[in-house]
Amino acid sequence: MKVMLASMCAGLVMVVLGMAVTASPAPDKDQLLIAAAERNDVESVRRLLRDGAGVQARDAQGRTGLMAATYRNHVEVARVLIDAGSDVNAQDAMQNSPLLLAGASGYLDIVRMTLAARPDFTVYNRFGGTALIPACERGHVEVVKALLKTTIDVNHVNRLGWTALLEAILLSDGGTAHQEIVRLLLAAGANPNLADHDGVTPLRHARQKGYRVISDLLLAAGAHE
Repeated sequence: MKVMLASMCAGLVMVVLGMAVTASPAPDKDQLLIAAAERNDVESVRRLLRDGAGVQARDAQGRTGLMAATYRNHVEVARVLIDAGSDVNAQDAMQNSPLLLAGASGYLDIVRMTLAARPDFTVYNRFGGTALIPACERGHVEVVKALLKTTIDVNHVNRLGWTALLEAILLSDGGTAHQEIVRLLLAAGANPNLADHDGVTPLRHARQKGYRVISDLLLAAGAHE
């Protein structure tokens, strides 16, 4: 009987020890911060920062709390994290930074906040482009205006061989938003004759797509085929 009882006790101890070994550790403050930022929990973000959570910490996708907040356009959380010193140039596994993602997504408030933090405009997305290029492609007029007030390179060419001006023509519907963007780009010094990798100029692309207003804007700026 004593032998059996001892054996049972030993087995129970092993089970308990096994549970202790295999139990998942509690999330650390850094990961809790990123999770709170993603779900727009401003008060938890503030509390975790006070408790010492790392504002530059990253999750498995390479996202900081600021990057997680930017994906969801959580403006107030982003503001708190930027004020706490979060790196506005930090890129995740997709090569997105807060400015690059906010610019491409049309998140104007976060764009303005990241610009106020003086970002590095030579931090490029996975296509080798600036925030300006996809903002022009997607017709985000107010974002384009904000970016053009900075020192961003209006004639930067991405790995596809396209500038912001080319994407505003090639990948657009030629409507009023993109007409305004073309007007803004040309006024900011965009080269109307900077061709793509195949040697096709913005004017030729505009004419091929039947974008008469954009073609006229380009011609007025000195464009040629």
